[in-house]
Amino acid sequence: MKKILFGILGAGFLFVVVVGLAGVSTYNGLVNRSQAVDAQWAQVQNVYQRRADLIPNLVATVSGAANFERSTLTEITAARASVGKVQLSPGGSPTAAQLVEFEKAQGQLSTALSRLLVVTENYPALRATDGFHTLQAQIEGAENRIAVERGRFNDASLSYNSAIRRVPAVFFAAALGFKEKAYFASTPGAETPPAVKFDFSKPATAQ
Repeated sequence: MKKILFGILGAGFLFVVVVGLAGVSTYNGLVNRSQAVDAQWAQVQNVYQRRADLIPNLVATVSGAANFERSTLTEITAARASVGKVQLSPGGSPTAAQLVEFEKAQGQLSTALSRLLVVTENYPALRATDGFHTLQAQIEGAENRIAVERGRFNDASLSYNSAIRRVPAVFFAAALGFKEKAYFASTPGAETPPAVKFDFSKPATAQ
């Protein structure tokens, strides 16, 4: 009887050890995946910040062109300012609600930038300057980097979100504070290029 009892206890102990090791391994894996999402979010912010840092020089260069539409510069300056007002959690990736607010502000800035670059097509003298040409190329490069890093962020979030739903993580992930990460989504209407209208009926205003 004692041998049977010791056998049962031994088997129980071994089961607990195996489950414990599996739990620790799963927990560490989730931590790594969560950190990967946070690290990729930091990179997303980095490329957005790079674009924002280019804007003052771009606006200064464009504003020096004679007869350039002041409203276009005002719009892009206001859009850049609104981006800085978005409140995000310090450290870590944003919540779904924060990401929506972040995307909205960044989308407004992207639209303003697109309009600015399209409007400049009407100013060949401006487009011919080395300074503007360089800034335009940098802005376009920043947009490409943003698209790449957003995609990588979504990939990291997908990997993490899938992990917390798989067995055995699904049984204790929520209790240990592992919550689903948000994704970037396409802004409604993003597939439609911004409308640009020129009003040549009004006299140009000197800057």
